[in-house]
Amino acid sequence: MNLQISGHHLEVTPAIREYVTGKLERVTRHFDNVIDVNVILSVEKLKQKAEVTVHLPGKDIFVEEIDEDLYAAVDTLVDKLDRQVQKYKQKMQDHHRGDKIANHIVVE
Repeated sequence: MNLQISGHHLEVTPAIREYVTGKLERVTRHFDNVIDVNVILSVEKLKQKAEVTVHLPGKDIFVEEIDEDLYAAVDTLVDKLDRQVQKYKQKMQDHHRGDKIANHIVVE
């Protein structure tokens, strides 16, 4: 998995980088086929914004979150991302299971 973390109007400190990396491990633990992850952290006046784009085989997932605290924004962002990745994974498993079931149905 390639991980790229960048900051707009914000210096990405080693502490922030480590925090984001640790949180994203949860997503990769649930789905191994993550190709690439791009994280953009930005500050606009009093708003802290975190965005992530995850490249999966056959799909790109984009999530953004705005909060007053950057760490809270990252926490909520990872929760949303985790739900979407699990939903995608379930869809892929159901899709393959549906092919097998459809072949065995006999219509009289």
